[in-house]
Amino acid sequence: MNPAPMPAATALYAGLIALLLLVLAARVSVLRRRHGVGLGDGGQRDLHRAIRVHGNAVEWAIIGVLLLLVAELNRASPWLLHGAGVALVAGRVLHAVGLSGSPGYSFGRFAGSAVSWVAVGVLAVWNVWAFARLVLR
Repeated sequence: MNPAPMPAATALYAGLIALLLLVLAARVSVLRRRHGVGLGDGGQRDLHRAIRVHGNAVEWAIIGVLLLLVAELNRASPWLLHGAGVALVAGRVLHAVGLSGSPGYSFGRFAGSAVSWVAVGVLAVWNVWAFARLVLR
């Protein structure tokens, strides 16, 4: 059996998500400095929301990138990898924009969550199927 190829697709989408996380973290830092808050949100609504936007992106990025990597190492098709990668990045951007603008319902928040959930769900099912295919031969 040939060794698995280098995970180039995962490298691309992990890099893009990391850049998004840096932007969101910088936003938290700017608001912390503006409000003079070193820890927590200091009761500042805009800072609280920025912290949640960043935290939510981190929470979903971890599982999404991990599932993408495992799928790529198990030789998922490029269509699946890039489709899921684009969905993860787009979902996290949409969600961040939507939640940044409104703490309640927004199209971006809803669509971003839905797209992210679908990407994670598809990758999870594919990885379980890959395990079954390899182990239950």
